[in-house]
Amino acid sequence: MKKEIRVLGIDDGPFDKFNDSEALVVGTVYRGGSFIDGVLSCKVKVDGNDSTEKIAVMVNNSKFRPQIQAILLDGVAVAGFNVIDVKELNEKTDIPVIIVMRNYPEIEKMKDALVNLGYKEKLRLIESAGEIHKLDEIFIQYIGLSLKEAEEIIDITSTHSLIPEPLRVAHLIARGVISGESKGKA
Repeated sequence: MKKEIRVLGIDDGPFDKFNDSEALVVGTVYRGGSFIDGVLSCKVKVDGNDSTEKIAVMVNNSKFRPQIQAILLDGVAVAGFNVIDVKELNEKTDIPVIIVMRNYPEIEKMKDALVNLGYKEKLRLIESAGEIHKLDEIFIQYIGLSLKEAEEIIDITSTHSLIPEPLRVAHLIARGVISGESKGKA
């Protein structure tokens, strides 16, 4: 695999779950983990059902689309419980998807929260995101590529931290745009 494989890292910005109806989603197009080539963005509804469609349109309408070899997501949801259907995102973009998580997700707590909030239908999306694999100190799920290929992409793009650089920078940009200053870990 080329060291300068083009990948898109996607993360959401901070939002007030009680007052904001939408949240910013930022994507950074990277050559491996070394060079940023561009930034994409869209807005999705807080706790909505539009993240898959909005992200797919953002990707497919981008001038960078022909170069992107993988989409990296910071978790399976954005804007609270706006759960991304990773299989559908893979189908709509024809690009492999890798979900990256710092910590093993507390699936039972997520299920309870979704049921309590009346979002039971979103459980299917979380359950269909694939098996969770531990890579060193992070966890991943993937679709559209092999575990070996996903591991290679994570290795190539994780140049400054445990988290792939495209996700780390998407986080910093989203937080900086919304809060006026970036802070915290991706």
